[in-house]
Formats: sequence, structure tokens, C-alpha cells
Amino acid sequence: MPYSHHSHSGQFCGHAKDTLEEVVNAAIAQGFHSFALTEHIPRPLEDFYPEEQDSHTEESLSSLFDDFYTEAHRVRDAYSAKIKILIGFESEYIRPSTLELVQSILAKYAFDFFVGSVHHVHTIPIDFDRAMYEQAREKAGGTDERLFEDYFDSQFEMLQALRPPVVGHFDLVRLLSDHRDADFEDMTGVWEKIRRNLEYVASYGGRLELNSSGLRKGLAEPYPCLPICQMFLHLGGAFVMSDDSHGVDQIGTNYTRLLAFIQKADIREIHFVETAGVRNDSRFPNAGFSSIATSKLADLAFWENK
Repeated sequence: MPYSHHSHSGQFCGHAKDTLEEVVNAAIAQGFHSFALTEHIPRPLEDFYPEEQDSHTEESLSSLFDDFYTEAHRVRDAYSAKIKILIGFESEYIRPSTLELVQSILAKYAFDFFVGSVHHVHTIPIDFDRAMYEQAREKAGGTDERLFEDYFDSQFEMLQALRPPVVGHFDLVRLLSDHRDADFEDMTGVWEKIRRNLEYVASYGGRLELNSSGLRKGLAEPYPCLPICQMFLHLGGAFVMSDDSHGVDQIGTNYTRLLAFIQKADIREIHFVETAGVRNDSRFPNAGFSSIATSKLADLAFWENK
């Protein structure tokens, strides 16, 4: 019974499908031990995605997030005998005001944890489509290497401001680049920024998510790629698993390949959030981290169905 710390539903995310309850039922059917509900935070009008511009206002996105919080608790309580549901969110870092928004959400509601992500560089989405990626690259100086450097600088600002318990798709910036499966170690300046960020995450006890959606989107390896995982291991870092599903048909997708990658990287234990876990973050008094040996995880019957 594995774990996922990152998911979305069409009920509360414009580029996903299916209701929150349908997502939870699918996770139960697949035999998940625990499954996190982590919808995106609301954003100001200037940061709307294209699919949101005709269907939402700032007020309606904010209200939608409130509705998500309410529905997540209802679903968690309704299915508590069948699965452990975690309630969190996926943050952003787009501009300085975004950090204030995340802090206000943390002050308003009680969560089990959250995923800290960066989807924008110079306020432009870098994973939405190739055209927007190229806009961001041009604004960064015209090369993938410069954009990668700016991405990891933005990520570092987010890490310092929010100290997310789970860092989402650490190297997302490679998805639409001309170097999607290239080795970051060939880019000295980029690799130095990666090392800096990983050292900071390790210093406060954050976990990197091993995100299988990179495989679903055609990458040779999940997020983060093997050299980053090896560096984080060397720093004493720990990992959680995520499918980053956007509907029932993506739940657990490529988890067999993700397990093979975990074994290849010699990651010997997987962490997961649970109410019985060790608590080391006062913002989340009701949940902490536990772990399972990779060898034990690989023996679970779950994999027979994948």
C-alpha cells in the first residue's frame, strides 16, 4: 500500500478531471495506504492560467479553495475506514505577494502539510506549454541555462520564505526545455544553485517528492532526476512518493517505474506523512513523517496490480 503526497481533481482544478470523491475512491480501489489532497492555492488575476481567465474571478478562485477545504474534510471523514486522507495544498512562488497569500492560507486553515512548488519564472508559467516556456526563456536571457538558473533562484526564495515540508517536482523546469533529459552537472552555474537549494532543504528537514508525473509526460526519469537524488541522499535528505495525478486515470500511473527508479538511486527508505508520524514543524501539530524501508515497500502486494 504505497503513498501519494500530491494530487488534483477537476472539481477544484481547471486542468484536471473528476471530483474529489471520485479521486479518493480510485485511490482506495488501487490499494493506497494514504493519499494527499493538494489543490492549488488561489492566485491574483494577473497570474490566472489561460483556462481560468474566462471562468473565474479572483473572488471565485478564493471561494473555490474554501470549498475544497470543506469538501476534503467531508471526504476524509466519509472514507476514514478505508484510506488515510491527508489534507494539504500546493503552493506557488510567482511574485513576492504570493508568499503573503500562502502565509495567510496557513494562518486561516489547519493542514497536515503542503507541497512547495514553483511553476513560474519571471511570472510566466514554464510547464504550461512550449510557447510560454520560450517566453520565460527569452526573458531570462535566451538560453535554457539562464532560465534554469533563474528557476532555481526563485525556488530558493520560496524555500527560504515557506520552508515547505515537501518540495514539489524539484526540477520541473526541464520539462519543456531543450535539455529535458540532460545532465545538470554539465551546467556549472545551475548545478551550484541546485546544490545550494538541496542543502537548504536538508537543513530544515524538508523532503523531496519523487514525482512520477515526469514519466507520464515523457521524461526519461521522474522529478527529480538521478543526479539530484544522489546529491540529496549525500546530504542526508529524505524522499516521499507522489503521482501528481490530475484525475482518476492518472492515480498511481508509472508507479512501477518509479519504484524501479527508487531502487536504482539506492534510496533505501521512503517517508510519508501521517498522524502518528514524528512532528518537527509547529505549523502542523496533527501530522508528521514516518518511513518505510524500500525493501519492504517493494514486497507489498500493491505492485502486482501495477
